[in-house]
Amino acid sequence: MRITDTSDVWWKSAVVYCLDIETYYDKDGDGIGDLAGLAERIDYLAELGVSCLWLMPFYPSPDRDDGYDITDFYGVDPRLGNHGQLVEVIRTAHDRGINVIADLVINHTSDRHPWFKAARRSVDNPFRDYYVWRDTTPPDTSKQVVFPDKEDSIWELDDKTGQWYLHHFYKHQPDLNLANPAVVEEILRTVGFWLELGFDGFRVDGIPFLEQTLKNVGDPEALVDPHDVMREIRGFLNRRAGHAMMLGEVNLPHEQQLDFFGGGAGDELQMQFDFIAMQATYLSLAREDPAPLVKALQERPATHPTCQWATFLRNHDELTLDKLSDEERQEVFAAFGPEPEMQLFGRGLKRRVPTMMGGDPRRIRLAYSLLFSLPGTPTLYYGEEIGMGEDLAAEGRMAVRTPMQWTSGANGGFSAAPPRKLVQRVVPDGYGPAHVNVADQRRDPDSLWNFVRTLIGSYRMCPELGWGRFSVVDQPHAAVLAHRCDLDDVATVVVHNLGSDPVVVDLPVDGSDEAHDLVDLFSLEEVVPVDGRVEVSLDGYGFRWFRLRPEGGMHLP
Repeated sequence: MRITDTSDVWWKSAVVYCLDIETYYDKDGDGIGDLAGLAERIDYLAELGVSCLWLMPFYPSPDRDDGYDITDFYGVDPRLGNHGQLVEVIRTAHDRGINVIADLVINHTSDRHPWFKAARRSVDNPFRDYYVWRDTTPPDTSKQVVFPDKEDSIWELDDKTGQWYLHHFYKHQPDLNLANPAVVEEILRTVGFWLELGFDGFRVDGIPFLEQTLKNVGDPEALVDPHDVMREIRGFLNRRAGHAMMLGEVNLPHEQQLDFFGGGAGDELQMQFDFIAMQATYLSLAREDPAPLVKALQERPATHPTCQWATFLRNHDELTLDKLSDEERQEVFAAFGPEPEMQLFGRGLKRRVPTMMGGDPRRIRLAYSLLFSLPGTPTLYYGEEIGMGEDLAAEGRMAVRTPMQWTSGANGGFSAAPPRKLVQRVVPDGYGPAHVNVADQRRDPDSLWNFVRTLIGSYRMCPELGWGRFSVVDQPHAAVLAHRCDLDDVATVVVHNLGSDPVVVDLPVDGSDEAHDLVDLFSLEEVVPVDGRVEVSLDGYGFRWFRLRPEGGMHLP
């Protein structure tokens, strides 16, 4: 592979950073983050090393589900700004070498969307078929609801027409009928509109529910394969913008995820989050045993060369553990969220990484070293780079959607508004702005911020981490994960000690007939192997990164 090929399939070696505009930075002082504030923070993201910015929904919304209940797919919520300010954000990001992707919500709308308002007026309304209806009493569907603390059915009776409409999420988010070609056409227009404004792709929300929506239409003749829908969107996307990509939220078993990549054809999603590896990571960290993570990575199916797995430790939702067994989930709960208020729906955690690790800087850095060294594209959720905590007093998933902490001052430098006017209060107590903020950490060479910045730089210097062949390196220590990613004539070799006891690892670092140099990626010092091996001393929760390159070659570092 030529190194220049990486720019054509840029998502395979990107560093993705997700943020919610309303909680990032408030420029006008009304207590709500805005686009003008985000524009002023693009240089911060560039300094950190981010190469792809993912914006959570910014569309007009009643904000009953943090913006995922949308009333206008073509609009910008006036609380955040306007289209002109959004274009300024995108243009500034592009000038700094950062691609920008938007949340694409195709599963549902708000019940206040003009389509649904029209649809519920009568059964003969032209917009009626934009949604999914039934005229018979639905069966018990309590086990299918996404939010069991708020809903007990995926059907809601509409009193005016006497029919039930489908909603896999909240009752105020009616599901769209993707069996209706007019709905798919509207989605394509939405995609085209935002591509014209400069977006480089989309993070597609809730994909597993598309198929369930279609299954519930009730008319067998109306069923549509969701893969056909995804292929249609992908084809349109690439006709309009050949460089654009789609990153899917597909929390399904590997075999079904492979189908949403488009199988061997690679003609659906270019990227998907690896929920299975994420959950296995926490099980491995809880057990201090890499075996669950190794199993998850080795069972990843091979994908089309243009496709990629997105790795992550945290996102904007609860930290779901649904792919673990009941016993495994309890192990993770016991290690990282033993109190009921730390858990959500019995399937996940409403905590961030530093608090789950008990504030131990060794374990926190170990976790992020794993994230950036595993094969795939690392994805950060805002605030991870400084070790923000959560607000357990906030309802549900809002616990991890608190304002960004820029300084140690009032409101963490997020807003000049009185605290009572903030969109949400800042994290209290030991993880509040007085203890965790950007300004202090940028000045501290030993801070988590500087460490994450180093990880990002190391990852971006090593395209093999996004493009290469993953393999586990044999060594005898049960708590140690040693792995490598090979690409052409270079390789990155990484070793992590998941245990608390120090170890010495006799690490094989070469397997080819050609002579190679070996460089420590953090110190940038050359290491001299003896008979193709290096003796590596690791503290408890320690790690080392090495890069093999042809002897005397020009590869960096």
